[in-house]
Amino acid sequence: MTPQHGVGAAGSGGRRATSVADRVRTVDHIGIAVPSVADAAELFADVLGGRFLSGGDNDATGIRLLHLALGRFKIELLQPLRDDSIVSPFLAGQGPGFHHLTLFVDDLPRTVDALEANGYVPTGTNTASPRWSETFLPPRSTFGALLQFTSTTARWDVPALDYGLRDVLAGRVVWRDHIACLRSAD
Repeated sequence: MTPQHGVGAAGSGGRRATSVADRVRTVDHIGIAVPSVADAAELFADVLGGRFLSGGDNDATGIRLLHLALGRFKIELLQPLRDDSIVSPFLAGQGPGFHHLTLFVDDLPRTVDALEANGYVPTGTNTASPRWSETFLPPRSTFGALLQFTSTTARWDVPALDYGLRDVLAGRVVWRDHIACLRSAD
C-alpha cells in the first residue's frame, strides 16, 4: 500500500525526501472567528489573562484582528467588519469558533513544493512580502482545519508599543503592508 498525503511515512521509520516537517519552525497561533472581538476579549484577556500583543483592522479583507499571548501560546481573534469580509461566510455557516492554525515555516516556496510533493494542493499562495508570505491548505483536505503556512521576517510575539487593546477595539489601528499602525486622522 502506497502512503498518501504522508500517511504511514512516520510509522515506517523513514522520512520522505520532501518533508513538510523539515520546513516547520513552530506553531504560531490559532485563529478563532467571533462576531465581536470586544466580547471575546472579555473572556480571553480579562478572564483567562491573555496579554495584548497587537491587532487592528485589515480594510482589504474586512476583518478586525486581535492577537493575545495566552501562556506560551497565541490566539488570534477575527471579527468581520462587513458582510463581504473573509470571515463572514464562515460565521454564517458555522458560527463562532476555531477558524485556522498558523504554522511558521523557514521557506514558503520550498514548503509549497513539499506540500505538493506529498499530494496536497496549496491555495492562496502569496509571496509578495518577505514580512508575511503565506499559503493555505483548505479544510476539505486537512480533516476540517484551515492550515496557514507562513514565512515571515517580523517578530510577532512582541507587544505593540504605539497602541493598545482599547485602540484596536475602537478601530483606531489599521494594517498597512503587514504592519499595524494608528490610523491617520483624515
